[in-house]
Amino acid sequence: MSESHISRGVHIRLVLTMIFWGGTFVAGRLLAEELHPLNASSLRFVLASAMLLTTILIRDNSLPRLDKRQWAAMALLGLTGVFAYNIFFFTGLQTVEAGRASMIIAVNPVITAFLAMLFFGERCSFLRGIGMMLAVCGALIVISRGEPASLFQGDTGGIGELYIIGCVVAWSAYTLIGKKMLTNIQPLVIVAYSCSLGAIFLIIATLCSGHLTEITELTATGAGYLFYFAFFGTTLGFIWFYEGVKKLGAGRASMYVNLVPVSGVLLGTLLLDEHLGSSLIIGGLLVFSGLYLINHRPSPA
Repeated sequence: MSESHISRGVHIRLVLTMIFWGGTFVAGRLLAEELHPLNASSLRFVLASAMLLTTILIRDNSLPRLDKRQWAAMALLGLTGVFAYNIFFFTGLQTVEAGRASMIIAVNPVITAFLAMLFFGERCSFLRGIGMMLAVCGALIVISRGEPASLFQGDTGGIGELYIIGCVVAWSAYTLIGKKMLTNIQPLVIVAYSCSLGAIFLIIATLCSGHLTEITELTATGAGYLFYFAFFGTTLGFIWFYEGVKKLGAGRASMYVNLVPVSGVLLGTLLLDEHLGSSLIIGGLLVFSGLYLINHRPSPA
């Protein structure tokens, strides 16, 4: 098989992965109508963890061992990127449209870059700074539904948007913790172990909340949404994404992530009949313009 054919296959799988991840906003919106956020999150990651750990066992015939420091980092990843993120995610999607939520979460790279500068002293170029400001302005337009001034009057446009912003902060923390503390572990192992620990935290919270009995009311359609989350949105999505990172490099593969809010908006419009308002379009254009400047690398002279 030729190298160009292999490369084409990697690009196709990356595009499909971004569609899968965009589809999680639609599936989450629908699943939020059936299950409490704790139940939805717990079931998603129990299934996903089992799939991911099985994948590693099939590939390597064993699970990698970690030291105490690495397990502590994994626990932090489970608390931020799995436990907190998914509670915010499913709670927010009870009231926020799938497309709007995906566009708010698109500013993840901006918040991550800002926190990296704040806590780790990373530098910010002029172009990157302009990009961050554009992306934040776009997000404010999306969050406020076209009325940014209302944000300074104590009106955030709804509690649901605040939960989605919580997703952004939680995932940024997950990204920075993994980047700084787990540099010598394969990405798929990080995902599998953090998902497993996050699932344990979610199960404990679900048992303590008294909402566990609601799982018996899950319909066959709701079970289908859960399978989509666990297999397409988590297991297959991360396997294909990290295959892209390995074959194309982290920079080129990460550029595909910009397709996630696009697919989220389009799928929300097509499948949920969500309104594609002017605030979403204008804010989205500003977000993507900002992300382009943030990821732009000047060509060598």
